[in-house]
This record gives sequence, C-alpha cells and structure tokens, in this order.
Amino acid sequence: MYKSLLKPLLFNLDAERAHHLVFDNLRRMSALPGGKALLSSLYNYQHPALAREVFGLKFPNPVGLAAGLDKNAVLTDELATLGFGFVEIGTVTPRPQTGNPTPRLFRLPQDGALLNRMGFNNDGAEAVARRLAQRKNRQLLIGGNIGKNKDTPNEQAAADYVACFEALKEVVDYFVVNVSSPNTPNLRQLQEKKPLIELLQQVQARNLARATPRPLLLKIAPDLTDSQLDDILEIARETKLSGLVATNTTIARSGLRTDAGQVSSLGAGGLSGRPLRARATEVVRYLHRHSDGSLPIVGAGGIHSAADALEKLAAGASLVQLYTGFVYEGPGLIRQINQALVKEQLAVNSQQLTGNS
Repeated sequence: MYKSLLKPLLFNLDAERAHHLVFDNLRRMSALPGGKALLSSLYNYQHPALAREVFGLKFPNPVGLAAGLDKNAVLTDELATLGFGFVEIGTVTPRPQTGNPTPRLFRLPQDGALLNRMGFNNDGAEAVARRLAQRKNRQLLIGGNIGKNKDTPNEQAAADYVACFEALKEVVDYFVVNVSSPNTPNLRQLQEKKPLIELLQQVQARNLARATPRPLLLKIAPDLTDSQLDDILEIARETKLSGLVATNTTIARSGLRTDAGQVSSLGAGGLSGRPLRARATEVVRYLHRHSDGSLPIVGAGGIHSAADALEKLAAGASLVQLYTGFVYEGPGLIRQINQALVKEQLAVNSQQLTGNS
C-alpha cells in the first residue's frame, strides 16, 4: 500500500513537509482504538532467531531506525509498532536550534537517494530528555545521537557532548557521538585523531564513573581514507568505545544518475541512500577485518532491500539501521529484512543438522 498509494502522493510534496505529514498521520493512526495493534500486525515480525546481544544490550531484532528521522523523540512509541528492534533519536544538541534555512531536504528519485543539510535542527537535550522520560513503551531500545551546537567552537565542543550525555544518560540505552555530519560547519574536523580522542575521553570519563555505564559509540563518515579508518580503530581502543556506526552521509557526488546540473543546483549537503550502499559496506568490512571482529559495528547506508541488509551483516555488521530506504520502500522493509534473516538462519541450522547427521 505504501509504495503504490502513499509514496506517489508524498513524493509530490516537499520532502520535509512530507516527513511531517507522515509523522502526524502515524501519530493519529496509533491513537485510534486498535490502531497500534493494526500497525503491529502489518509490520511487526517476531522470531527467537532475530534476537541479538550487542555491546551488552539485548535487541529483539537487528533492524533499527537511524538518527535523523525522529530527531526529537516525538514518535518512539509509534515507531515501535512498525517492528524496529531499536530507534536512534537525534542528533540532539545541548541547546535548541532551528538548523539550516529551508529548503534543506531533497529527493533524487533516479538514484534512490536523499540530499540533506538539516543542520542538527532539534528541541535541545533537556526537552528531548523530558519527552523520553514520558514514553510508554519501555521495551524499545533507544539510542541517543549527540552533537554540538552550530555556534560552539570546536575547541569547546567536548563540553557540548558532555552536556548532552548528562541530560540523556537516564533515558537512553546507548549513546552515539556524531562528529561526521557534513551539515554543521567544521564538525568533521573533530574526526581528526587528537581532537577526537580528547572529546571521547571527556565523555567517557563521565560515562565510566557511573555504576552502570552506557555503551558509547562513534558515528563515522564514509569519506574517510583507510589510514583514517585505522586511526578510528586505534581511537576506539584507546577510549574504550563499545562500537562504531558506519556510516553517515557522504559529500561525494560521483556515479549519480540524476543530472549533474540538477544535483549542483541543490547545493551542499550529505547524500544518503542507494549511492552510498557499496562504500558503506566497504567501510563496515574494513573495520570488521582490521579489528578482528572485536568491535561491534552498526551498518548504515543504502539499505533498500533485505539483500542490502544481509550484505551489511555478512560484511561484519552486528546491527543495521534504515533511513533513506525506509523513506523509499516504506515500513514493509523492516518485516522483509527480519523475515529474510530468519529464513537464512533456519537454512544454516538445517545445513548444520544435515552435516551432523
């Protein structure tokens, strides 16, 4: 129903307006008597074979929602009915900010892609924390993706990340440090080795002082070189990270089917979706191999089908996240991935039984 009826209507609207319309209607649908049960029956697929324990957390299935869709944690209960194993909110900054001027979100349908320069628009850490404290569904695992305010100098960035950690530490299950968005000026400079170690050490000092520390992950760009990825792995070991999220959006524009002039006219921003699939998988595979599989990786980027998700997991990801694929393919994609995972696991089990007989 989504791809044949709703998607054509939504894709006739401005992308950001369509996003808010979907959220409003999902909220209304869930508020109707039996609404959540209906959505769950359509999209939620459960099976014991889907369960995963990653960085000390028990996930009912490995398919999550990436940060950026529910920035302000306004719809976590409703999103849980669609079958996600976890939802990552944010990126959240200490103080509220409006983000970049509109329009700032664009579709490239020929490429199955989105281009965004949202700029960490969000209600601020305190408001998001209050909202999460009031959510009804306590079973859904929530990740908190945190960043710095646009007007905070990089030299003071660590204080922003610490402030977000302090505000959200009781209401999220894990944290993701985002220094890889291309839409906040100079943010990606924080991916350099020295400033990144200092930033992560300050957040971890607060985290590891807790009786129950939260898993702390780092989200990285797909545009890093192999030597930079090696640095990331060294930093992860030195700062005792629980895992990595690979990857964020890309600033590259190569290989697109959309007319180059049209793409250029849209301006700056991060590209996500199908064009990112191969590179994101390559980064996952590199990190997995060069860490000897010791560091959990959340694979994100270009997952538009069950096969795409299986590719990320085969490359070494422990979990996967959807964003652009969710926009293009609809909520049925979650169920399709989980069903494919169960089918694959049952096939493996059958082969093992046959081999042992």
